[in-house]
Amino acid sequence: MSDIIDLLKKKIDTNDILENEPMYKHTSIKVGGNADIFIRAHSIDDLRYILEIANAKKINVFILGNGSNLIVRDKGIRGIVVKIEIKKFNITKENEEVYVTLGAGNKIIEVASKLAVEGISGLEFASGIPGTIGGFVRMNAGAYGKEAKDVVVETTYMDYNGNIYKIPGDEHKFKYRDSIFHNNRYIILETKLRLQYGNIEEIKRVQEEYLKQRKEKQPLNFPSAGSIFKRGENFITAKIIDECGLKNCNIGDAYVSDKHAGFIINKGKARATDILELIEYIKNEVYKEKNIEIDTEVEIVGEE
Repeated sequence: MSDIIDLLKKKIDTNDILENEPMYKHTSIKVGGNADIFIRAHSIDDLRYILEIANAKKINVFILGNGSNLIVRDKGIRGIVVKIEIKKFNITKENEEVYVTLGAGNKIIEVASKLAVEGISGLEFASGIPGTIGGFVRMNAGAYGKEAKDVVVETTYMDYNGNIYKIPGDEHKFKYRDSIFHNNRYIILETKLRLQYGNIEEIKRVQEEYLKQRKEKQPLNFPSAGSIFKRGENFITAKIIDECGLKNCNIGDAYVSDKHAGFIINKGKARATDILELIEYIKNEVYKEKNIEIDTEVEIVGEE
């Protein structure tokens, strides 16, 4: 890998290139083995150069956002992990509507705070989501009855050959926790949202209310990957798990939260293996007790 790192250092800041980097440092649930090479990409040029080297050397590239909906296996990730740090915050106005263009690396919580200061409404529902804008679009993330699809009007992305494309809202193919970006080799660079002006105090009040609800209902005092399971078509998955008596069930330091059964928390020294075994145990118990199959929402990556 040393020859690849030497090539990368020709155009990427040395401080942004890490070798054998533990992925538990970069996931919200705090598990994961080492990445062979970990790079922070701050610009489109950085990203294009990394892909150029990876393609030439035939090395796998994994794109990372904020690591908040991710479980990395204990053996880590072979190849290059690129953490997208491309940031942008640009406001344009058209009559009563306002368009905000954001970089894929912008953190949603920080964006929500800036929007409140500007008196821009429409993204309050996402104000507590601990991810980046790239992940928000890719997963069609949502809360309180709204999703990314309700505000996204355009996304600019790069393919793995360094070509850049732009698509309008309807071409995102948004579905529940899914989009065109989820299973394709496309890297989100920036996204334009259609929002509107509102009352600053009201925007802040709504954001604070949503944050209060999150604190009351979710185990924010422990590392987690957010909601582990997708909701069912006609059932609330967390409620089903609770009804099966699985709250506080554990494997090692991986526990089903006693506050919200849809969350698996890391109480200290959980390994990815513990979490994945607990996920399978929950699935099996739910099927055995309720004859219902539940699916994971969280992304699971890394060497098996």
